[in-house]
Amino acid sequence: MKLRELTAGDLDAVTDNRRRAFGPVSEAVQRQWVGMVTPALEAGRYLGLFDGARLVATSRINDFTQYWHGRPISLGGVASVTVAPEDRGGGAGRTIMLATLERCASLGHPVSALYPATTHIYRSLGWEHAGAMHRAVLPAEALRTIRRTEQVQVRRAGPEDAERVVSVLRGVHLATRACGPVCWDADVWRARLATGDDFVYLAHDGLVVYRWRDQDLEVPVLVAGSEATARTLWSLVGSSASIARSVHAVVAPDDPVFWLIGNRPTDEVGQTRWMFRVVDLAAAIRERGFPPGVTLDTVIQVEDPQRPENSGPWHLSVSGGRATAEPAGTLPSALPVFTAGAFSALFCGVPAATLRRTGGLTGSADGDAALDGAFHARPYMLDHF
Repeated sequence: MKLRELTAGDLDAVTDNRRRAFGPVSEAVQRQWVGMVTPALEAGRYLGLFDGARLVATSRINDFTQYWHGRPISLGGVASVTVAPEDRGGGAGRTIMLATLERCASLGHPVSALYPATTHIYRSLGWEHAGAMHRAVLPAEALRTIRRTEQVQVRRAGPEDAERVVSVLRGVHLATRACGPVCWDADVWRARLATGDDFVYLAHDGLVVYRWRDQDLEVPVLVAGSEATARTLWSLVGSSASIARSVHAVVAPDDPVFWLIGNRPTDEVGQTRWMFRVVDLAAAIRERGFPPGVTLDTVIQVEDPQRPENSGPWHLSVSGGRATAEPAGTLPSALPVFTAGAFSALFCGVPAATLRRTGGLTGSADGDAALDGAFHARPYMLDHF
C-alpha cells in the first residue's frame, strides 16, 4: 500500500469510492463538490491510499478556524473518509486515519474534529465524542410573533459579499464567546453564495441563510450579535409563516430564539454528534480560550500512543481567559491520568465524572472540580462537513 496526496487526475476514482461509500449523488451536487474540494487537492489536504493503481482509501482535511470562549484556533476538519468495500476490515481505515492525524500536525492544526459514520476506529485513535450540531424544529407562526425592538438594516448578500460574511461570523463568535463553531473561508462562501439555492441576508452584526424544503423552511445559519439583530433576523424568517408551517433551524444549544418565541411548551431538537481530538497538546491549550474568571494550577498525566509528543505529565496553568501547558518537573504523588480521547473530551467540556465512569480518566480525583471549571463549555457547530 502506498500513501500519497491526491490530484485532479484522481477525481474519477475518488468519486467512484464516494458513491460506493455514501451512495449516488446528482450531477449538480457532484459539480458543487468538485468545486469545493479542488482547493484541498491543490493544498495537499486530500490523501489517498493505493494498492498499485487502485484507490483503496481517502481522507480530506478542511482548513477551519474554530472558536473556544471567543478565541480562534486552527482546526483540521476531517471529511470524505472512505474505504473501498472490498478492503474494509483489513486495516486500510486505520492506516489512512493515522496518516491524517500526522498530516493535521504537519499542517499546523493543534486540534481536529470530524462527523463519524462509525465511532470505533476514530475512538481507537484518540478522537472522542465532544459536541453536536443541534437542529430545532420551530413553528413558523411562533417566529412571526417575534417583535423587533429597533430598526436594523438588512440586505441581500451575493458572492461579492463572501469576505463580509466571514467577517460577520467571526465577529459574532468572538463577541458571544462561542465554543465549537467553525468558519469556512471566503472561497467556500463565495461558491455557496453563487448557487442560488440559499437566500442570504446580512446585518452589521448578523447573518441568516435559509432555503425552501417542500413547504417548510431550512435555516442552516442564523447568528446575531445583539438582541435587535436576533429579533430582526428571526422575524424575517417568520414572515414566511403564511406558507411555511415549520422551520428546521441549526441552532446553538442555548440559542436566543428559544427565549424570543412567545410560546415554548416543548423543544424539538435533534443532534448530530461530532468527535474531537487534541493533536498538539501544548499549542491547543495555549490557543484555546477559557472562562475569564477561572484560575487553575495543576498537574495531569496524558497517555497518547499515537502522538507521543502529547504523552507525559503536564503542568496546566489557567488565568485571565488564557492558559499554558508545560512539561511538568516535580510531580505530586498522585495524578489524574487521561487517555488521549478523554483529554480531548475534557478540552471540550465533558465533565471529569463522566470521563471517570467511562474509564478514560483514572488516578487522583482531588482536582476534578477545578478542571471542570476551567474547561467548562457547551460546544456546538453550525456546519456539517
